[in-house]
Amino acid sequence: MTPHIPRREMLRRSLGALLAAGVWPGRLSAQETAARSEDFSFIAVNDLHYFDEQCGPWFAQVVAEMKKSAPGAAFALLAGDLANDGKAAQFTGLNAQLKELGMPRHAVPGNHDHTADNDRTAYLAAFPDRLNYVFEHGGWQFIAIDSTQGADFSDTLISDATYAWLAENLPKLDAKKPTVIFTHFPLGEGVEMRPVDADKLLERFTAFNLQAAFCGHWHGYSEKPWAGPGLLITNRCCARVRGNRDGSPRKGWWVCEVKEGKLTRRFADAPPVKAEGAV
Repeated sequence: MTPHIPRREMLRRSLGALLAAGVWPGRLSAQETAARSEDFSFIAVNDLHYFDEQCGPWFAQVVAEMKKSAPGAAFALLAGDLANDGKAAQFTGLNAQLKELGMPRHAVPGNHDHTADNDRTAYLAAFPDRLNYVFEHGGWQFIAIDSTQGADFSDTLISDATYAWLAENLPKLDAKKPTVIFTHFPLGEGVEMRPVDADKLLERFTAFNLQAAFCGHWHGYSEKPWAGPGLLITNRCCARVRGNRDGSPRKGWWVCEVKEGKLTRRFADAPPVKAEGAV
């Protein structure tokens, strides 16, 4: 009798077999990717957890260091938990600092961008229509994905609304274009607090030339392989009032560079936080 293999395990095995065989549907050669791409740089940051007015001076220093670390950056990706409690004043305070970056800011929500009763009205007021969407730059496409389940932080499911958006919009995109995902919850296999159905989400991208997924939530560094050059990445936080789960004292952001069709990144450190206590 053939043993029953759960669908999730079957999916994991089939994706792994495609990767091992080098025949991933969305895979392109380096030359093909370079031909479609311009050179540019951007910033990717997650888990800022803006809490109160005492965060303002520290974030002013963060923004100044961000500009020094990536003077030619075209935009910034903000991968969720921008506020600490989903309060309007927190988003207002953070935006007052981030506007000094002088570049477009593309956000997705995190669980802390909801109030305790799962209201994200303040987030949407600060970042209108910034849930699931796409933008392009330099021949690359960037896909923002809302991976939250309200204020819940573990054992979560990605919403039906997100899956409906993907079903409607992914067929409209060019799967051969170099593609980057950014979302709050981790997507890499084995990373703590990964959504229960993360594989179901990733299955939607098997035909895509997926280069990277920038994620947060876990407050730690992780890097998991995906098709071809693709990586599913989490980063440490960039917060005054929160620490990291991987034990690292470092806080900061990624400076990402696209050159000759290849995406590289380096970690840039935020200024030290004075010992004022954490929330």
